[in-house]
Amino acid sequence: MPSRHREVLASKGVQQLTLTKHPEGALMVFPRPAWEIFREKVAALPMAASGWKRVFLGNAMDVEMDASSRVLIAPELRQAANLVRDVMLLGMGSHLELWDAQRYAEHEATVMAGDMPDALKNFTF
Repeated sequence: MPSRHREVLASKGVQQLTLTKHPEGALMVFPRPAWEIFREKVAALPMAASGWKRVFLGNAMDVEMDASSRVLIAPELRQAANLVRDVMLLGMGSHLELWDAQRYAEHEATVMAGDMPDALKNFTF
């Protein structure tokens, strides 16, 4: 866990994280309190979203940071996100995203090459 994220987690007393699949091929990494909020939202989805409930809830795994602030990611989650060597950990507000570095570079290039969504066209930076 990089120090910038580790320090924030430590200031909130968080040692336990929950990892699950991200719809775009990464992993979502939630501090346990944020996971509980996300889990409740997903659990409340209608039956039409049962497939996504399985993706998010059925693949969720709790992990503890060790004394060196490392986490052990289960092989099935590593495989799902194609995590082999170089990774990117992105802060997303309530959670983190863990990407294979090459996959993230490709994803970002695709996003940047596409049209800006209407929701951002009037957004002030």
